Amino acid sequence: MNMEQKNAQIEQICTEARILPVITIGSEEQILPLADALAAGGLKALEITLRSAHGLTAIRRLRQERPDLCVGAGTVLDRRMMDEVEAAGAQFIVSPGATDELLQAGVNCSVPLLAGISNASDIMRGYALGYRRFKLFPAEVCGGVAAIKALGGPFADVRFCPTGGVNAANAAQYLSLPNVMCVGGTWMIDGAALKNGDWASIQKATADALAALNNA
Repeated sequence: MNMEQKNAQIEQICTEARILPVITIGSEEQILPLADALAAGGLKALEITLRSAHGLTAIRRLRQERPDLCVGAGTVLDRRMMDEVEAAGAQFIVSPGATDELLQAGVNCSVPLLAGISNASDIMRGYALGYRRFKLFPAEVCGGVAAIKALGGPFADVRFCPTGGVNAANAAQYLSLPNVMCVGGTWMIDGAALKNGDWASIQKATADALAALNNA
């Protein structure tokens, strides 16, 4: 798969999702019911982060047991982690930043990398290698909506997934921008509901999040 195809693939995943839930698995018991709650609420593309020891296990299990979901890996920091999530079956990869090593590894990877950027120079380094789709992180700290509007000038063919500080109050504002393909966030996964296994509450919050965007 060449870079043009990878850009198109991550574009399709993100555009169809609208919200890319950023998921940190606290225990193996959470893996299936949390994914099922999010899917029932309307989110079938999931970013499973490697922020916990259960990330790789979650990716493997979901690929095996929930083949209808699109399962990606998040918080991928280097080539070793990229190799691990690719072997685990991740269908896309997300990083918080972009080193030269990681960007080059993404060119050679069999699945698309949504590389994290925070400024124009980051974009240019990825752009030179064929990247046209990026994660803006941390979005609100980096300038939020105003930054994405400004970056649209010199990078007319680039689109973004802003993550970091995106929530129910500002998600629609981000998604109204033509160079935003989706937003990433965790606001539909309440910490108490997750801890208590209140999957019905998470399902409702997910459905409400998508409904709010559709009505915006």
